[in-house]
Amino acid sequence: MHPWDAIWLFFILSSLQPFVQQRLMAATRRRLLGTIASKRSATVITLIHRQETISLLGIPIVRHIDIDDAQSVLRAIRETPAGNTIEIILHTPGGLVLAASQIAKALRDHDGRVVAVVPHYAMSGGTLIALAADEIVLDRHAALGPVDPQLGQYPAASLDEVSRLPGRHDDQTLILADVGRKAIRQVEVLVTELLERQSGDQARARDLARLLATGVWTHDHPLLPSDLEKLGLPVRIGVPTEERELMDLYRQPRGRQESVEYAASRRMPVRR
Repeated sequence: MHPWDAIWLFFILSSLQPFVQQRLMAATRRRLLGTIASKRSATVITLIHRQETISLLGIPIVRHIDIDDAQSVLRAIRETPAGNTIEIILHTPGGLVLAASQIAKALRDHDGRVVAVVPHYAMSGGTLIALAADEIVLDRHAALGPVDPQLGQYPAASLDEVSRLPGRHDDQTLILADVGRKAIRQVEVLVTELLERQSGDQARARDLARLLATGVWTHDHPLLPSDLEKLGLPVRIGVPTEERELMDLYRQPRGRQESVEYAASRRMPVRR
C-alpha cells in the first residue's frame, strides 16, 4: 500500500469513529432500556437533555423540552395500554410551558400508574411533568424546582412586582407584566389540577400550586427530597441501579478533557 493511501485510510477511519461510537452507544441504551422496561413491567420513557457540542466548532448547545419532545412522549403514552405502568426518567433544565404541559396532562390522564424518576435534576418544566406522577423517585441530593413561568429572560412574577411599584412605567413593561400575570395564573391552575389528583385535597393543592408557581423562590432554586417531603409530595428516595447506568450512556462529548475525575481509596480496614 502506498503511504498516501494509508494516510487517507487513517483519516477516513478517524472521521467515522464518532459515528460508530454514537451508534454503539445508542444500541447499548436501547438494550438497557428494554431491560428496565421488562424488570419494571412498564413503558419506560426517557426525557434527558445533556449539554451537547457542535462538531468541529465545539460550541455548547443547551437543550430544553420542546414540541418535538412532547410529540414523541405523547406517542409513547398513547401506545401504552390502559392499566400498564409508565416510568418516565427525567433529566432536564425545563423548556417550553406548552410542551411540558402537554406531557404532564397526558401522564395525568393515563389509565395506569405513573412513576417519575429523577437521578439528578428536573427543573421548571421537568418539575411540572414530575408533578403529574403518582410517585417521584429521586436520589437524596437530586432536585426539582419552582414552576413559575419566565417571559424571555425575565420571571413573570418579577415583571408583575415591578409594574406595581410607584411611578410611570413604559408600555412594554406594563404589557409584559399583564402577560406575566396571565402566565402565572395558567400555570397555577394546571399545577392545582395535577396536585389535586394526587391528594384529593383541593385546598392543599391550591396552596402548594401558589407556592410553586408565583415566584416565591428564584427560578433555579433547588427543592431537594427533604423539601419535597415537607411539601407533602409523593417522594421516594433511591434511584435504582439500572436507571443510574442508563444515565451514564447519555454522556455527550464536550471536545475537551473531563472536568471531574475521581479515584476511590483502597485502604485496608482498621482492625481493633
